[in-house]
Amino acid sequence: MTRVWVVVTVVALATVVFKAAGPVFVGGRPLPARVRSVVSLLAPVMLTALVVTQTVASSGSLVLDARVPGVVAGAIALWRRVPIVGAMAIAAAVTGGIRLLG
Repeated sequence: MTRVWVVVTVVALATVVFKAAGPVFVGGRPLPARVRSVVSLLAPVMLTALVVTQTVASSGSLVLDARVPGVVAGAIALWRRVPIVGAMAIAAAVTGGIRLLG
């Protein structure tokens, strides 16, 4: 077994352990209200961090290019209650248009 497969196996096992930890430790008990409010915010915060990182970071440095106005346009579209596919199309069109012009 190569080192790569050892790493893949270890990461897979760690993932299973982390995913099983919640149900094992909490069981059927309800979470306290404060914990529930934090858990409900985890997914949006992680998604926001991913979008920001992928939008403005490149090789460890800050890059402000055509992606930034595209993400802003997509965010405005979502704020205006445009369906997600439409917002993605708007973001892609704005990014593509700016790249075409510049």
